[in-house]
Formats: sequence, structure tokens, C-alpha cells
Amino acid sequence: MPGKLILVRHGQSIWNVENLFTGWYDVDLSVLGREEAAQAGKELLAEKIEPNIAFTSVLKRAIRTLWLILDTMDRMWIPVEGSWRLNERHYGALQGLDKAQTVEKHGEAQVKLWRRSYDVPPPPLAWEDPRHPHFDPRYADVDPALLPAAESLKDTLARVLPFWESRIVPELRSGKNVLIVAHGNSLRALVKMLDSMSEKDILEFNIPTGIPMLYELDEQIQPIGRRFLGDPAALAAAQEAVRRQTEKK
Repeated sequence: MPGKLILVRHGQSIWNVENLFTGWYDVDLSVLGREEAAQAGKELLAEKIEPNIAFTSVLKRAIRTLWLILDTMDRMWIPVEGSWRLNERHYGALQGLDKAQTVEKHGEAQVKLWRRSYDVPPPPLAWEDPRHPHFDPRYADVDPALLPAAESLKDTLARVLPFWESRIVPELRSGKNVLIVAHGNSLRALVKMLDSMSEKDILEFNIPTGIPMLYELDEQIQPIGRRFLGDPAALAAAQEAVRRQTEKK
């Protein structure tokens, strides 16, 4: 039998609190985010689910969340692999901007299109912009042609999928329980692929911070079931908070 798949969006970050577009900008967890990460570990312990291998992005909010989950579970010894392919969707020129203020400037419909449409990216960063990832040493070994200046969810899935197929699926097929700690959009891309979700449905699918999502899989690595772990009322409130991030203040 294949192993179980656990997806966790990083705990609340500092820029989540400030309601800023984050993307590939490397912000850390807030105090609450650290608590959420530890709680995610407790939820997995309560379900008696023990990850055998973990994958994360190369952004510290995901890395630290993974550390705190594994520390809580006393499983810091398991293999961990980081990849830029699990990074958050690149928000291009929107990175660092206040979400509600961006709505005020461009209109709710345009921002929702940038933020939640399947195939419309936000305005890209210029190649010479110091925020462009080709200036970041953590991507020095990545072909610059692969590094995004802005991405849609479709683009994000296109870069996540090769890593899913080459690194994650073989571990699941071998019977290992796989923990992936990543980001709202890189995880939404995986959910769309796994559940064959329509472009319309993925638009409205919200993944809150720090709440594990468990997949049971069949021999073909197709989902038998998917559920969030923890209190349903807390989950509903957290999903609603994600949905309301671009509402005018």
C-alpha cells in the first residue's frame, strides 16, 4: 500500500499579519505562526500519523514550520528535502504590497483575477529589479530561464509537477508517509492536480495556515479521501479569514 500524504501550509507569517502579498519574499513566522506549527504536530500525533520523509520549499516560513512540526513529534531525525519548486506562487510586482490597498487601487475584480484566477499572472518583475530571484543566492544553481518573474496558479502547477512526479510519488509508492510543508498556492496546485479540481472550484478553495490536510491514496496514487485534521469550526473560521484578505478595510 502507498503511504499517506500530509500537506501543511506554513504557519501564519509576519506578512500574513500585515496582509501583504508575500510570494517568494522570505519572511518569517509570527508568534501565532509558531504556535500553529506546533499545533499541526500535535494534530498528527493525535491521529497517530508518523511521517517518514518530509519536503519543504526553500523559504524560511515553510522551513521553520516543518522544524516545529517535527520537533513537536520528536521526529527531527527523518530525511528532509527542500526545493524551490515548492515555493509559493511568485506574485511579481505585487510582492510587498498591501492586499486591501491594492484592491482600492486596481479594483476587487482585477485583484481577484491576479490572486485567484487559474491562468492570469500579476504584473511581472523586470529582469533588472533587485527583487528578481536570479539575484538571490539560494537559486544560484537553478537555470535562470526557469526562475519566474510572476506566476499564475497554472504556472505554479507546471513547476511543482516535475518535483511531485520525480521525488514525491516514488516515496509514496514505497509505502512512506510523506509530509509536505509549503504554501497556499503551491499546495492548491497539488490539490487541483490530485482531485482533478476544475479551474472554477480551485479558485474558491482556501487552505488556512498550519492545519494539516491528509490524503489517503490508492495504488495508482489517486485520492481515496481528503480531510483536514483538527476542529471543524476552527477550520471554517480560518478558511473564511483567507477568503476575506482582499476585502476593503
